[in-house]
Amino acid sequence: MQSRSRQDLQDLVREQLQILLEQKNFQGAKALLVPVQVADIAASIEGLPEATQAIAFRLLSKEESIEVFEYLDPTVQQTLLEDFKRHDVQEIVGNMSPDDRARLFDELPAKVVRRLLQQLSPDERDATALLLGYAPNTAGRIMTPEYVSLKENITITQALAQIRSQADVRETIYYIYVTDDARRLTGILSLRDLILAQPEETIGSMMTRDVVFVNTNTDQEEVARTIQHYDFVAIPVVDAEQRLVGIVTVDDVLDILEQETTEDIYKLGGLQAGGDNYFQTNLFTVARKRVVWLFILLITNSATAAVIRDQEDVLQKVVALTAFIPLLIDTGGNVGAQSSTVVIRGLNTEDVRSHEALNIIRREAIAGILLGGMLGTVVIVWAYLLQANISVALAVGISLFSICVLASVSGSALPFLFRGMGLDPALMSAPFITTAVDVLGVLIYLNVARMILGL
Repeated sequence: MQSRSRQDLQDLVREQLQILLEQKNFQGAKALLVPVQVADIAASIEGLPEATQAIAFRLLSKEESIEVFEYLDPTVQQTLLEDFKRHDVQEIVGNMSPDDRARLFDELPAKVVRRLLQQLSPDERDATALLLGYAPNTAGRIMTPEYVSLKENITITQALAQIRSQADVRETIYYIYVTDDARRLTGILSLRDLILAQPEETIGSMMTRDVVFVNTNTDQEEVARTIQHYDFVAIPVVDAEQRLVGIVTVDDVLDILEQETTEDIYKLGGLQAGGDNYFQTNLFTVARKRVVWLFILLITNSATAAVIRDQEDVLQKVVALTAFIPLLIDTGGNVGAQSSTVVIRGLNTEDVRSHEALNIIRREAIAGILLGGMLGTVVIVWAYLLQANISVALAVGISLFSICVLASVSGSALPFLFRGMGLDPALMSAPFITTAVDVLGVLIYLNVARMILGL
């Protein structure tokens, strides 16, 4: 309910903003945006026609425009940068958080990135170059160097004074990181601990020395899982020498989880995501990405046609069997997709481990038996009512039972198999399961029919 009301608010602001801009009532537009949260302003600007996005953005104050810019979709950010003057670009990009700036630069052409880097101050250029120097989709690439670090020999009073002086230029001050003279991470404490401590206590006497951290080369999905597991607001990132180089905050983790989930969903549908926003991608690129697996399925499904052709004598003698082929292969595909989906999701969230494969496959096989028994019984009755032929009805019901068991086993086993081969289960499982169930399902059906009908 809350998310729906938030969407309604964004739509209302966007509609009113568009009307005011079309009327050239810029003062009214500015007044409209004053009480609106920066995230909602960004969403409203994204929904405007491209020609008016830059106008709406320029109505914002300097401080607000930088915050709103960081919330905008990368494609909208690029469009705005193209419309801005050199000074405007330098001011906005220069004041972005280093991690948000690095994320933007990942989306821009290399030529534009080089030009923007030259316009940054030396400190901001070094901070951005540091992040861009790490591999994509790693902790080093998504971290921010804007954290608070202290030495363990200072008192609480001194620590609070240092935090106050740095708070406005740091990503978060909830966690305080303690480092030695070589910048190696030695401890951590929360702002709550500081506030509750006695003023004369030292940081070293109350900090936690057993620190959970990630390395700069840790995969971003693993970073997200770690923060989620420990319920952290942020997690420190260290380099190969255990030196503290940055932190990853929970807002970045939410973006990562959304990105990774979107990629998995695309892969389950046989799509090549490529990290792009699907609905803002060129249609020819969309077609190229989608056609790859469709061609593979087109070729491999020719095996189904070959099976039918080899068994056409059965179909010619009992034409009624043909009517149930779509029902059997579609049901098998659905059952297999259900099994593969739960297993792939379990592997991604680490609720399922590779060493549990046999237990999971056994569990899904039992589920397939139960599903096959229920669906097979219903189909036998239905097929008999349609055809008034008990032999045909039994052939359909027994085949459906066998296909359900096969689909459950293959749907649960293939993700483990592909994971063991170093392939992405989400990308490989759906197309292979569909093809395998289609081919084997028709083969099972026609051979069961041949035996029951005595052909």
